[in-house]
Amino acid sequence: MNPLPIADAAPASASALPADGSSIDVAAERERTTGSTLASHFNAAGAALPSRGVVATVVEHLRLEEAKGGYEAAAERRGHLDAVYASAAGLVGADPSEIALFDSASTGLRVLLDALRPARGQRIVASSSTYVSHALHLMSLAREQGIDLVIAPYDARRRVDVAALEALLSDGVPSIVTVAHVPTSSGLVEPAAQIGEVVRRYGGTYILDATQSVGHLAVDVAEIGCDVMVTTGRKFLRAPRGTGFAYVRGALLERLLPAAPDVRGARWTTSSEWELDASARRYETWEGAIAARLGLGAALDEAAERGIPVTQAWLVDAGRRLREALASLDGVTVADPPGTRSAIVTFVIEGVASADAVVELARRGVRVVSVPATHGQWDLGDRGVPSVVRASPHVYNDDTDLSALVDGVAAIATGITR
Repeated sequence: MNPLPIADAAPASASALPADGSSIDVAAERERTTGSTLASHFNAAGAALPSRGVVATVVEHLRLEEAKGGYEAAAERRGHLDAVYASAAGLVGADPSEIALFDSASTGLRVLLDALRPARGQRIVASSSTYVSHALHLMSLAREQGIDLVIAPYDARRRVDVAALEALLSDGVPSIVTVAHVPTSSGLVEPAAQIGEVVRRYGGTYILDATQSVGHLAVDVAEIGCDVMVTTGRKFLRAPRGTGFAYVRGALLERLLPAAPDVRGARWTTSSEWELDASARRYETWEGAIAARLGLGAALDEAAERGIPVTQAWLVDAGRRLREALASLDGVTVADPPGTRSAIVTFVIEGVASADAVVELARRGVRVVSVPATHGQWDLGDRGVPSVVRASPHVYNDDTDLSALVDGVAAIATGITR
């Protein structure tokens, strides 16, 4: 395997966010985002700031539950909840019947991988960018079921090497290929559609973890060619925590049988028989946070209204400018692969632990996170990087935020912590 080259970036000023900012009304986004006025929040890749509209939707339903009871409130808002499936489907190019709601991407990945019933004689090929929770599940299946688990070959930029993947799959072994579209540990973007073309050619099953990409980048499940796509609500979609959704290609629904059918998606018909819902709701459970799911719907609608193409262009350019500004600082190394085109920016400060840098930046009113190697051993661990600082802007970040982040990092790098 090849080591990851450090990103080549020219020095740049921290004076501005994207030049095409007219496509996103940042002032309006800040106006409807309370948290944007309280700190410079650069953690969209962890849990982005929700809008006032999303919060109001959640609170309104909780008040309805307070007044009428949980079941009664859910029944009253059944039409609104059904609309969430349509909103999710519309954002990723699916049919509402192919959408299931979950409390997290990790839950969705676990439920749907188990529904595939991987067994001895099959192979799971996982990208090196796989997130810790999914990786632990894959390793458990490999250990307990005797399944061959292979880390997908990668190129000099640590993206899946599509040609090498094709050579691997050409041996005819039944394979499940699972890829993190954008990892938690860097701004890398996997060639998702090219991977899909290869997996289809060799009859494999393709799972895409789009946790960091839906709401951030254009994700069209038909264009990508994935069989399963899972994402969360709390990140670039700006939805409440405890929300997420999955897409399952309609033709696969009859083959992907839930390992633990629930009354939400199944009907008990005789003493020993049951029928599954014809849609992807067969993978859901009865209990769920209805208020949060309605908040997810509001966030999906806001993302669609803002427009994914303009959001992607704005976010990618914001990431580029931030990456260049940080690369211009002495003692700071950008850890993303060269040519990275995303809004996730990772870096290290010479002589300063990432967790300590996060604390110091928070003291300065700048919110970022530290990502340790324990969250991505096949990436950070493989590179010998103990941890990185991760900054991820969203459409509510303005020039003042960017300057606060870059100035704070510069001060830490030069030993100024007062």
